[in-house]
Amino acid sequence: MEWLESFEFLWQNLLQISWQQLVMYVVGALLIYLALKKGLEPALLMPMGFGAILVNLPNSGVINWEMAGIGEVNGIIEWLFKIGIEASEALPILLFIGIGAMIDFGPLLTNPKMLLFGAAAQFGIFFTISLATLCGFSIADAASVGIIGAADGPTSILVSQILKSKYVGAIAVAAYSYMALVPIIQPFAIKLVTTKAERKIRMPYNPKSVTRIARILFPIFVTFVAGLIAPSSVALVGMLMFGNLLRECLKLDSLAQTAQTSLANLITILLGITISFSMKAENFVNWQTLMIMGLGLLAFIMDTIGGVLFAKLLNVFLPNGKKINPMVGGAGISAFPMSARVIQKMGLEADNQNHLLMHAIGANVAGQIGSVVAGGIILTLLAGM
Repeated sequence: MEWLESFEFLWQNLLQISWQQLVMYVVGALLIYLALKKGLEPALLMPMGFGAILVNLPNSGVINWEMAGIGEVNGIIEWLFKIGIEASEALPILLFIGIGAMIDFGPLLTNPKMLLFGAAAQFGIFFTISLATLCGFSIADAASVGIIGAADGPTSILVSQILKSKYVGAIAVAAYSYMALVPIIQPFAIKLVTTKAERKIRMPYNPKSVTRIARILFPIFVTFVAGLIAPSSVALVGMLMFGNLLRECLKLDSLAQTAQTSLANLITILLGITISFSMKAENFVNWQTLMIMGLGLLAFIMDTIGGVLFAKLLNVFLPNGKKINPMVGGAGISAFPMSARVIQKMGLEADNQNHLLMHAIGANVAGQIGSVVAGGIILTLLAGM
């Protein structure tokens, strides 16, 4: 009769599955499909998709649950979320050490004016915050939604968690999904506001040698300035620049390699499956999630358009021969190096001798700095409110 009791227990659990949980199984399967079949951010979307299934199983053991005679038992994913994200935001912050160790700021130091695009391409964040507020979101939730436009998953998670947004899961899914869709979204946005003649503008690249002392001082200087402008950004900018300092000092090669490989990979895996705790059906399956996905896409598009339009504005004052290809401005988002590669490809499509990669990389790494500073500015402003 034991098999009958087991079947009854299975049947009771099946009956507990709600339609919202069924939706989350589909969402999880879709994320896994996009990660493995389409190759879209597999290191993050696959753990998030699998985690979404785990946390929505009836009486799941990965979240805290009650055991007769013992009381509450900690579930591993809920424990990781509370320790690694809720208590200290440790996972998204530590990931920036690995990201910083991967980035070469040489193209930016060679052409410092690309920093302007790292700032201009954050326009969509603040535009979307205003729109989300008009749509009925609280200022904290609106700010959390707007930061999706930074195309920076860890920053999106960090800001939404610090601001105690109710939509952390939806924001994380939107941020990483749109990062993965850069090759589709950015060409569409750029072509909306540029002509083919503008996309053909050539920008000769004349690399200059960057001294080692400049490479070492740059992350220190950026951290200092960002700390004065937006103190709340120090954790983000500081870890990003610390990782870059490991890379550039040339005295800690083994640590730099560990940061950009082992550390980054481990944190990425844990972050992906941990954030799935906020994807429980009762919090995720609602109209607000659809609105967040739409507003996040708009933020992403407006960030790209903001960078492009700023480049076009600069061209009004620049002489012929010094014009900037407006597409380079679109690379000022944080999706490094995907955005730079998209700009290079679009440049070659317009003119097969138009090589924009190094200019776009300069703008792209500036966008990495700009996104974390923008996140810090938002936190600073809301703290003042």
